[in-house]
This record gives sequence, structure tokens and C-alpha cells, in this order.
Amino acid sequence: MTKRRDRSRRNGFRVAAAGVLVVAAVIAAAVWSVGSAGGYELPDFSMTAYQGTDVLGSERTTFHAVLDQGRPVVLNFWASNCPPCREEMPGFQRVHDEFEGAFTMLGVDVGTYIGLGTQAGARAFLSEYGIDYPAAFADDGELLRAYEIFSMPTTLLFDASGALVDKHAGYLPEAAFRRQVEALLATTE
Repeated sequence: MTKRRDRSRRNGFRVAAAGVLVVAAVIAAAVWSVGSAGGYELPDFSMTAYQGTDVLGSERTTFHAVLDQGRPVVLNFWASNCPPCREEMPGFQRVHDEFEGAFTMLGVDVGTYIGLGTQAGARAFLSEYGIDYPAAFADDGELLRAYEIFSMPTTLLFDASGALVDKHAGYLPEAAFRRQVEALLATTE
């Protein structure tokens, strides 16, 4: 009788675990498929620019407004006290300079939401490292959940229509980033 109960409990646990996985998959699919009136795959978020208002359109803007410009977009979530972020961003700057005008590079600081920096620290970092592509801070940390940002840094690539074409979690070396940008730009030719 004990073996039967143990087997029954294990089977019950397996069924419950499978149910949790199914629910998690459904929720994740729903989050990734939620779009704006513009039909984008991911929800919109607002941000305030540190720099690059000429590209972003204004000091306060939304990500979908950037996508609406009709150019490929590289969205990089970073934090000023994140060592891999500090390591990769100069390479991002060089690639941005190399392909000037072909895509929009956008760094979004989320340091205050994850305990890895302040807005003052982010401004100092951008200046010290000579990063001049558009950079902003997110107005709400909820975007981390919506965009499934589980590690710093995280980089997403969107084609000119606003469709997500690639996502990279963690440090992205300059050579690999350049290849991703070249592939992204090849889809718009």
C-alpha cells in the first residue's frame, strides 16, 4: 500500500509540474505576443534620453516611437556598474560609427532597477567611455519582465519593420556584434 501511495504522489507531482510548465509557457507566449496598436511583438515602454535626442526625436519618448522610424534598431539593456556592459559598449560604439546611419543603436540603462548603478553614474560612464550613440534610462523597471531580461547586458535586434530578429543575453564581443549587425542590415537591402 505504501509503494502505491508513493507512486501516486510521484505521479501527482509530475502532473502538477507539467501543469506549471504549460502555464508558464502560455504566459511567456502571451507576453511575447502582446503588441501595441502598431502591431509590434513586444510591449512598449517609455524612456528619458541621456543623449541622442536628435535620433530619438525628443528627451522623453517610447521604444515604439523609435521603431516607427523605419530603420533597423539594436536595443541594448545595460547598467553602469555591470562589468560586461562596460566591456562591450566601446565595441558597440565602434560598430555604430562604422555603419553610421544604417541602423539605430539605442542603449537603455536599467541599473537603478537591478541595483547596478544610478543615473548619475550612467551619465559619467557614457562620458568617460566616449559612448555617444543614443542612450536613455527606462522610466519603469517592469520592462525587464516584459522583455525577459534575465542577465546583464542583453541585446535585441529589430528589423526595419520592427520585428524582433535576434536576442543575445550576456556579453557580446565586438566581432560577433558586427556580424549580427551585418546580418540585420542584409535583411533590409
